[in-house]
Amino acid sequence: MKTFLTARWENLVMANYEVPAEVLQPYLPNGIELDFFEGKAFVSLVGFMFKNTKLFKIPIPYFGTFEEVNLRFYVKRIHNNEIKRGVVFINETVPYKPVAWLANKLYQENYVAIPTKSKIEMFAETKELNYSWKIKNRWNQIQVKAYIEAKTMMRNSIEEFIFEHYYGYTKYNSQSQEYKVNHPSWQTNPIFDYTIDCDFSLMYGKEFEFLNTSIPHSVLLAEGSAVSIDWKRKTF
Repeated sequence: MKTFLTARWENLVMANYEVPAEVLQPYLPNGIELDFFEGKAFVSLVGFMFKNTKLFKIPIPYFGTFEEVNLRFYVKRIHNNEIKRGVVFINETVPYKPVAWLANKLYQENYVAIPTKSKIEMFAETKELNYSWKIKNRWNQIQVKAYIEAKTMMRNSIEEFIFEHYYGYTKYNSQSQEYKVNHPSWQTNPIFDYTIDCDFSLMYGKEFEFLNTSIPHSVLLAEGSAVSIDWKRKTF
């Protein structure tokens, strides 16, 4: 199968919030249902490094490495007795307008281009990560401190639920589209401190304003890996 995109996704921070299912229903593509962990629906505020991006094996000059921040939630599609677990993106933020335009054009995603920055500091046993993005003259950020020691995700854990979704789903007119993301199971790094400063209402809409005063259910960090996204998309 032809590969559309290859890259490295590194240092993926995910702050996970429990949300009422009815908040997410308007964002569901047709034929897709919410996926739950222990009966709860979640959104994740995500920050990570998108590195060495290639389209059809051709490097992207100038725009191949950048920060991405997104808000996503968890879904599944049951088709021919197979359960496909995936995500739907409410918003994806990158610093480059050409990247946002291309992703929206080819994949019908919800990318916007605004200023972003990141800082990654490595120490003997720990690391500190900061992803920041600016909207309407206000800098938002997600920052974590974590141990470098790599951990394997436990089965049926919140880590496995958050990180082990390998499909993306989007709305396409009155139909839905499905694409596959390929990567190995990731190692995680235990977080011992975090700071989140995000105006969810300004960034994602009034329906998410309640997250401004919510405490995350969990904040997780995955080391990441090389990834690829298949060109072929299923429309249904």
